[in-house]
Amino acid sequence: MASLLDPRLQRAFAPQRIAVVGATEDRNKVGGRPLHYLQRFGFQGAVYPINPKRATVQDLAAYPSLDAVPETPDVAIVAVGQDAVPGVIDQCAARGVGSAIVMSSGFGETGSDGVARQHALVAQARRLGIRLIGPNAQGVANFSTGAVMNFSTMFMEVAPQDGPVAIVSQSGAASVMPYAMLRERGVGVRYLVASGNDADASVCELALVAAADPAIRVVLMYIESLNDPAMLAEVARLAAARGAAVVALKSGRSAHGAKAAASHTGAIVNDDVVVDAFFERHGIWRAQDVHGLINAIELYLTVPPRPAERLVVMSHSGAVGVLCADAAESLGLPLAELGEPVVKALAGIMPSFATAQNPVDLTASLMTQGGMYADTLGALAADPQADMFLVGVPVAGEGYDVPGMARDTARFAATRGKPTAVSAPQASVRQAFRDAGVPVFVHETDAVDALHQWSRHGTLQQQAAARTAAASAVSRMPALPAGDAPLLSEADSLALLAGAGIPTAPYRLCRNLDEAVAAWQALGPHVVVKACSAQIPHKSEHGLVFLDVQTAQQAAEAWTACAERVAAMGVPLDGVIVAQRVRGRREFALGVRQDPLFGTVVMVSDGGKYVEALRDFVVLLHPFSEADVIAKLRTLRIAPILAGVRGEAPVDLDVVARTAVALGALAAAHPQAIASIDLNPLIVGDAGQGGWAVDAVIERQEGIHANP
Repeated sequence: MASLLDPRLQRAFAPQRIAVVGATEDRNKVGGRPLHYLQRFGFQGAVYPINPKRATVQDLAAYPSLDAVPETPDVAIVAVGQDAVPGVIDQCAARGVGSAIVMSSGFGETGSDGVARQHALVAQARRLGIRLIGPNAQGVANFSTGAVMNFSTMFMEVAPQDGPVAIVSQSGAASVMPYAMLRERGVGVRYLVASGNDADASVCELALVAAADPAIRVVLMYIESLNDPAMLAEVARLAAARGAAVVALKSGRSAHGAKAAASHTGAIVNDDVVVDAFFERHGIWRAQDVHGLINAIELYLTVPPRPAERLVVMSHSGAVGVLCADAAESLGLPLAELGEPVVKALAGIMPSFATAQNPVDLTASLMTQGGMYADTLGALAADPQADMFLVGVPVAGEGYDVPGMARDTARFAATRGKPTAVSAPQASVRQAFRDAGVPVFVHETDAVDALHQWSRHGTLQQQAAARTAAASAVSRMPALPAGDAPLLSEADSLALLAGAGIPTAPYRLCRNLDEAVAAWQALGPHVVVKACSAQIPHKSEHGLVFLDVQTAQQAAEAWTACAERVAAMGVPLDGVIVAQRVRGRREFALGVRQDPLFGTVVMVSDGGKYVEALRDFVVLLHPFSEADVIAKLRTLRIAPILAGVRGEAPVDLDVVARTAVALGALAAAHPQAIASIDLNPLIVGDAGQGGWAVDAVIERQEGIHANP
């Protein structure tokens, strides 16, 4: 595929020549602090302050305008009032500047007038061929070159250091908080970007520029609105292809949070459930808070994430071992069953009262038997069942060889190539392990959380890489019937589903009483009779559904009642459906809608009238496989019931999976014609017995009257 990287933005991340429009002597103002940082942090390129009232600014030669600078800047910092910004963009175009970091506020974040100003600014920049970062942007910092084009005060307090991490955020504060936390841990950061309103270059496109740097191992993102998902998918693909990872904190989960995010950046509010599905599909780990954004960083930097399950815990405190085991179990992270050879080896190393099982308890003997620590690690290294290791050091100090323990742990981790974490509440102990390059945490729960994230993120990445689009199924989907009603009738909807390969309960559409009786004779003796009208999607509310009709007379009476009641409502009657009554173990509800950003979205849930109240459902983004559906169904609260309880056979989830895949393919084949599909219920039997779509409603896209 063609590269999505824009050279103009790449030059903005690694510029040789920088203009600062609105440069000021006061380093505590927006137009002054980037100048101060560029000099303080050793930027070796050319810096051109633009200030028509001064000959110098912060000891640098100043210029009255962009057209007066001796060479074309790679990027311009724009720190002027909102009304002056369009004129500066004109100057950028005249001087050949490819991109502008617009720090000026007063645009989309301020209301309707600001939104109008922002739209005009973006239109102007695109007409002139200039990429915008912002407006309302805190800026871009490249700590490997000293190109710190950012006005945050954080760098005055927390010294930068180059490293393998990029932070790309729509919020200024949410960019420097993880920066400060990482620097406190001794982790270096190369790029820090606060993109503001994302009016032109989105936070996702800026993350792609950072991810393209082969030195970046982890991309951290804070997203308030995800309006460029295709670009974010490319960020994840590019990162995973070379063993890097993307961890994102997407705000706006709650209704109040979504409202606040929209007012903050003028952002589009995304359906949070669909965002979850999108992140999972593309192997992006979704953090729950800023702490979760950075908690597992050191593990990512020692070993690239990969699928792993079994954990080995070692400590010289039995209590810490138990706490770690409890924390791991709560996250579904099983402890490894140590093999017999390893147990025997441990028994020969440890005192008789120590525990040679997982969790491994070294006891306080560790203080007097210094070599026991390294020997125990060596024995554990031989166990093929061990995927991850956690060492709890609840207390250490005088009498403990802490530097030696740290060196032994680092050597062990490097030799095994498996993630190894340490928990230690003492700052001096943590520093010793950190100096040795071992990921270390204050609390054992943080350590377990990080190992869980590392392993599950590896699984997500592996699944994303293996997932393939089932494009061939899309081309074979049937066409919608012609018509101008916004909804298809039940008969037309079921016929379309059947054409897509979805099993439906046997039925006939009957247009007179004789046809209804003949249908009962063919499908009975137990049938369901329902009125069929494209204008009545919810028939039971109007008394238009008759269950368990068992005789020809009852079928005739039901047909007559349907016809009379629909006539009384004053709407057209397409006919009356006589359907074979089918029975099964479980009812499911499936729904499809077209999302303007994410494409075709499929929902699967337990059926019945409590679907919305219980909210026990899963969401998938087309294309997906039957295996994807089944894996998702196993995350439902009702999953144990679906698997069979007390001798019951499992429910036939295969037919649910096939139906979900077919629904997604049908809708994806007609994105301009199908707005939504509601299939409720899908009645499913025991494993191997199959299932049947009993009722469905398909909604046309507005203004579409026939299949294109």
